[in-house]
Amino acid sequence: MARGYSEAPSLGLPRPGRALRAVLLGLFAIWLAFAVGLNWGGASPAIFELLCGNTERILHGEIWRLFTAPLLHIPSGTISHILFTLLGLYFLSPSLEREWGPKRFLRFLGGSAVFAYAFQMVVELALPATVAEKVVPSMWFGAGAVVSAVSIAWALTFRGRTINLMFVIPVTTRGLLIFVVLMNVMYLIAQVAAPEGLIAPFGGMLAGWLFGSGSPSPLRRAWLKLKLAQLDAEARREADARKQRVAKSGLQVLEGGRGRDSDDDEPKKPPGGWLN
Repeated sequence: MARGYSEAPSLGLPRPGRALRAVLLGLFAIWLAFAVGLNWGGASPAIFELLCGNTERILHGEIWRLFTAPLLHIPSGTISHILFTLLGLYFLSPSLEREWGPKRFLRFLGGSAVFAYAFQMVVELALPATVAEKVVPSMWFGAGAVVSAVSIAWALTFRGRTINLMFVIPVTTRGLLIFVVLMNVMYLIAQVAAPEGLIAPFGGMLAGWLFGSGSPSPLRRAWLKLKLAQLDAEARREADARKQRVAKSGLQVLEGGRGRDSDDDEPKKPPGGWLN
């Protein structure tokens, strides 16, 4: 069980830490700026599109799109995109921030966002063009994949816990895990239009397991094992090299002290006389 928590559902509002508050306010501020600018200020949509993700343009050097795309949400016609993102982060992230600390929490959010979209790019390139265009829009953006990552990380970190989503819906960790996976599969099958694309949420779920499942995470455990294997290999190479240097020198290691024969008290001379 996570420290400081009860398994009983709580009707109280979550209390975000400083890191989560900054993330929520930042995402809302960016959405608000584009909503006001595009809908009321006469700003050009090209500014918004310049920050959206686009696989072809990223591969041609516009790398910033991979990092700015998760910060954007639909600025016109609906508020559900930004609203669901903020609510998803608000209800599940506070416990993760308290468990991990703000630095790991922020690294997790940023790493999950980039990993999810990079995963989608790789899948898009591997799929036939006729299939890829059905699951990945030409311009993709939004932090929905990060919400999927947070959901998986929360479910795997606080096994056996129950949380009240939207104040009234009690959900266990196993139930949340099944729900998130099932919903993303259903969206994919039904071809539900999503600004993030239909592959990015699967990248987010994978990131939630890789970066957020346990302490250390599976990815860090794999890195530590690799580092240990490298250190062991270096130690073996150094030992082999030392043996080779000793063999080439022709020197021998003799036991310390003056040896004696077992039958008398006379000192036993080493081969070749005494060695000082």
